[in-house]
Amino acid sequence: MLLRFSKMHGAGNDFIVLNGIEQDLSSLQKEDWIRLADRKFGIGADQILLIERSILPQVDFRYRIINHDGTEVEQCGNGSRCFVRYVQDKGLTSKKKISVEVSHAILTLEDKGEGLVEVDMGCPIIDFEKIPFLPKNLTFKDNGDTTLFNLPILNSTLPISVVSMGNPHAVHFTDDLDLLDITQIGPMIENDLHFPNKVNAGFAQIINSHEIKLRVFERGSGETLSCGTGACAAVVQGIRLKKLQSPVIVNTRGGSLNISWDFKSLGIQAHVMMTGPAVTVFDGEINL
Repeated sequence: MLLRFSKMHGAGNDFIVLNGIEQDLSSLQKEDWIRLADRKFGIGADQILLIERSILPQVDFRYRIINHDGTEVEQCGNGSRCFVRYVQDKGLTSKKKISVEVSHAILTLEDKGEGLVEVDMGCPIIDFEKIPFLPKNLTFKDNGDTTLFNLPILNSTLPISVVSMGNPHAVHFTDDLDLLDITQIGPMIENDLHFPNKVNAGFAQIINSHEIKLRVFERGSGETLSCGTGACAAVVQGIRLKKLQSPVIVNTRGGSLNISWDFKSLGIQAHVMMTGPAVTVFDGEINL
């Protein structure tokens, strides 16, 4: 089977993009996704993005996200921006503003020019049952407009706050990001039993009220150079903890994202807006 693909990245978070409109992807299985994402024996990527037509009225496209380990997930912010660049570059649409169906919502994506794409990420989800998060037996402390839970880690506890941006995130704020062994702590948080669907672990350091540094250990992919939903989650929780004010520049190891959230005026129903780059690295073909 000859498969056409594009390799793309958003602030270093890299993707294999597959056009399911113009080629049949129905026979591909989990082992195929794993092989494609493998950095030594395949193309290599954090996630695989599948582009399809939506059957919903007034919706332009549908897209699915497959993690490096072959599991399908609900959302990917950096991938959304690459999605816009791909469908425009490949002539699948001439629109600047595109509506896209993902597993949990309809997203609005807009090409802002100069290589930047803005994504309306929708409202944060704070209902523990919907995240999902099971806080039973955890000690906690109310802080600002949210709650910090003490998660048992390495014979100690790590204060985290929990939110979903269509996928679950545990966010920890630290005074010095460089002192944390994220490669050790990240998998422990990801697989903690309080998160029945696992969780993305975000580690943020505040530079000032409008700027942070962020590293994210993504479930099913490991630490990535950038994470769009992770950036949104960190800003949302930083604002709810009264540590940050919108808009916020999020500096990841792969680049910077701009996140705005009008919580002060609209509360939790405010939509999170994310703006950042989307770049095509190369197009290619692989024979499966």
